Amino acid sequence: MLVTVLSILLSIFRPPVDYDISLAGNFGEPRPHHFHGGLDIRTGGVEGKPICAIGDGYVSRVTCGLYGFGNAVYITHPTGQTSIYCHLKSFSPRIKAALRRYQYEHQTSVADAVFSPLELPVSQGQHIALSGNTGHSTAPHLHLEIRDTRTWDMLDPYEFLSDFINDTIPPRAHGFMACPQDRHSSFCGSSRNQTFGFANRKQPTRFTAWGRVGFALCADDYMQDSPNHYGIRETHLLVDGREVFSSRVDRIPDAHNRMVNSWGDYDHWQRHRVWYMRSYIEPGNTLPILTADERRGIVDFSEERDYQVEYILRDYQGNEAHYAFTVKGVPSAGAATDEQHDGQTLFRWDQTNSYSVPGMQLIVPYGLLANDVWLQPQVKSNNQLDALSDAYTFNSRSLPLLSAATLSISVQSPVEDPSKLYIASGGSFMGGDYEEGWVRGQLRELGAWYQLDYDDEPPQISPVSLDTQLVLNVTDAKSGIATWTATVDGRFIVFDAVEKTHRYACDLRETWLSPSGSRHRLLFTATDNRQNSQTYEATFTY
Repeated sequence: MLVTVLSILLSIFRPPVDYDISLAGNFGEPRPHHFHGGLDIRTGGVEGKPICAIGDGYVSRVTCGLYGFGNAVYITHPTGQTSIYCHLKSFSPRIKAALRRYQYEHQTSVADAVFSPLELPVSQGQHIALSGNTGHSTAPHLHLEIRDTRTWDMLDPYEFLSDFINDTIPPRAHGFMACPQDRHSSFCGSSRNQTFGFANRKQPTRFTAWGRVGFALCADDYMQDSPNHYGIRETHLLVDGREVFSSRVDRIPDAHNRMVNSWGDYDHWQRHRVWYMRSYIEPGNTLPILTADERRGIVDFSEERDYQVEYILRDYQGNEAHYAFTVKGVPSAGAATDEQHDGQTLFRWDQTNSYSVPGMQLIVPYGLLANDVWLQPQVKSNNQLDALSDAYTFNSRSLPLLSAATLSISVQSPVEDPSKLYIASGGSFMGGDYEEGWVRGQLRELGAWYQLDYDDEPPQISPVSLDTQLVLNVTDAKSGIATWTATVDGRFIVFDAVEKTHRYACDLRETWLSPSGSRHRLLFTATDNRQNSQTYEATFTY
């Protein structure tokens, strides 16, 4: 019965394009700070390919410029899923008209339009948009996501489109990493992490180990007719035929996205740009796609014998690969000297941690670390920086948190208007609120530098075009543009942010204005993140 229901569910969706699907990326690929949440479908390196609804439902949301999606359409389906089509060049006339109505009714140019089930019903195969390259996209393609409508978990679109994707090539492992868990444990005589390549699926080298050792795997999946490599759907680690760890990348809750930095060895990725995915679970990692034995997947080499270690890799289509090697248990005493932690601060994964010096306080609540970490805090004096505060960092290299911690910095130089203060990192606006001599904000990275900055300068606005297309260039040197609004002859009019530029544009042919040759008065106001506003005024003929 379950198989029948699943078959019916999978058959209700069709591809969003009218040609054979070729993937540039698959679901769950590890990225810094997030998993790839969908399928990247190639569009032949060009924009403007027709995109259609994968199933019956209704357009529940249309956004522009949010979450890196660029122009995006959300379709809610009666079967409990919501499909999202991202990086679009443009919307179908019907959807764009509904978007414009929403913007004018709510007098907002920021496009985050929500619709009821009766406003924009769609049928499977119905045209909804043209493919593009908007948002956080480096080349034209369609990013397709499927979410559980109730929980908003990310689901693997491959499960719903597998009949339309050709894949007969099994995954391939490139190498493994041995990770001794303490200074009394060793692999090949060392207590440091080491990597080893897979020359063959049956590794001929006989390794030695003693104590508690975890493993991590560097592997990719492949498909025919594509040079790309993809994330691994299933990984199983067996020791002496017993499964000690497995991963199945099929459903990822949004709140667990940043745990990719714990499942993968983020520090190794930072240094080498190669992901080794751990085959053991750090104590603070609660990713539901990972399962392990009572030792969290860590292997205890405590007997003087041969241990048979095997990886099994599998993709959605069932293509499978096996990689095996032998590890001999050999006692090793004093594999490494004691670690030195002079000048460092220990943050524990299982508690709330805090660190403070005069003028700064950091609070990292429980749940933000996957494992214990030794921090290396540093301070640069504001006298050296000619700044409003000292500058602070907490680690010598990148160390991302699983969510946001609280950072408070005191103001060390007087300012005219404290509400214009904010926390900055590398020149970027990080927000924060002033209260009684302190600015309190949030951070998710312990390896960056933070200090106070001040912005009392309004944005700069200059005209680019004032004919059928009203185009303005809008910049802000400090905290960045937060909002904008415009009127013509005192009546609200929509200006769209032009992707990957500082420009904002209004096509008068899509507005309530009639081309009568009359003179009109434009007022455009831009406000930055510290509430500094600038209004540009001009007249034009249309």
